[in-house]
Amino acid sequence: MPKLHDKADVLKKPGWLKIRLHRTPEWAEVRHIVETHKLHTICSSGMCPNQSECWSRRTATFMILGDICTRGCRFCATRTGHPLEPDAGEPERVAQSVALMQLRYVVVTSVTRDDLPDGGARHWAATVEAIRSKNPDAVIELLIPDFDARGELLDTVLASKPDIVGHNIETVERLTPLVRSRARYRTSLETLRLLAEKGAVTKSGLMLGLGESDDEVLQTLHDLRDAGVRIVTLGQYLRPTLEHYPVAAYITPEKFEWYRLRALEMGFSYCASAPLVRSSYMAEEALRSVRSTAPENAGSR
Repeated sequence: MPKLHDKADVLKKPGWLKIRLHRTPEWAEVRHIVETHKLHTICSSGMCPNQSECWSRRTATFMILGDICTRGCRFCATRTGHPLEPDAGEPERVAQSVALMQLRYVVVTSVTRDDLPDGGARHWAATVEAIRSKNPDAVIELLIPDFDARGELLDTVLASKPDIVGHNIETVERLTPLVRSRARYRTSLETLRLLAEKGAVTKSGLMLGLGESDDEVLQTLHDLRDAGVRIVTLGQYLRPTLEHYPVAAYITPEKFEWYRLRALEMGFSYCASAPLVRSSYMAEEALRSVRSTAPENAGSR
């Protein structure tokens, strides 16, 4: 079967999507450690455009619970299938990797594990606890699946005391059934609402360029703010392969800045909005903004 090209993908990508590399000594050191010790980061496997910049800031993102997801979202290049059992030694290895890389800011994400009775919640908690035990000064941010908005599972994760807990809503409500697999817009909002009610500093992100309207993006931002989300990121969707959901438009930097200002007007403590922004981009700056606006609520520790 032939692969289909949409108009935006056959056109040359705009210049603002070009990546500027940050080859600092810190970047070189982290890269050397990653390659020498064969560490797994989503920064590399996900081909993140901000890898060099984040590593220069000693920020890296680890993916736990394997590399096979039980969901098959049309925007994501992660494999879908039947995952292996969780590796009980993984939390300790991640903690050792963080220490080895001397990371100041750690982001942990995972595939979605609908096959597990607890969705992997206990494994998440064990990973945070292991990182904290070996790296007491590191800031820990989580990017979790929706856990079907089950409060008891969210409690398990929060008991490990991460600094920030994120869950990406990904796109506007109308496009959710077309882009996401099994995930529901309202379930994501409920997950975020429960996290905020339980005292977590919450974060979410959207991809733009999937065919959404300005009004839909603004409504999504309103929904996230109403759910208690305090940090939000907006970035350009880039199609991983021609088998994935097509790009409808490349959003200009000026429009991203317009969205950023609208988000701040709505009361978000921090908004990162630009074509190359991804979930953990400038994460340290986001946390500083939250702590400066409401220090009494700035984290679970």
